[in-house]
Amino acid sequence: MAVEVTEKLQSIVERYKSGISSLIAVMQDISQEYGYLPEEVLQEVSKLIEVPISIFYSLATFYSSFRLEPIGKKHVCVCVGTACHVRGASQVVDTLERDLQIKPGETSKDGNFTLETVNCLGACALGPLITVNGEYFGKMDQKKVAKLSKTLRQEAKPAEESSEA
Repeated sequence: MAVEVTEKLQSIVERYKSGISSLIAVMQDISQEYGYLPEEVLQEVSKLIEVPISIFYSLATFYSSFRLEPIGKKHVCVCVGTACHVRGASQVVDTLERDLQIKPGETSKDGNFTLETVNCLGACALGPLITVNGEYFGKMDQKKVAKLSKTLRQEAKPAEESSEA
């Protein structure tokens, strides 16, 4: 497996010139490849392009588009921007917290769900708005959210049951 990771990393690094000027592009490719920025991958790339690991972490913690932890199989995102907020986004978040048993910014222990809030998803007319792995669910209220979260939990059950077997 380590050879595969090294080959993937080498491929990513070779797309760009070494050094700090291409660091964000390298990090974006790593994030796309792995779904987040794994520590061991950042350390390896740091060596390959000769940029201190501290710079990677500075960028990763500054830009909200980078993650240092993996996300769940179902990435649930709730818009809490002004248009969604005035239409009840906070109640939508409350319902999801209760149903998924996680707070915004957390991933469930089983790895099935990550819940996040964002300031805008760019579809204000659909607010309150939720995305699940990029699929939009608009004009949500507590009842619709409860139904959606029930469906999401049911979809996750086969994964839970197969891991117990």
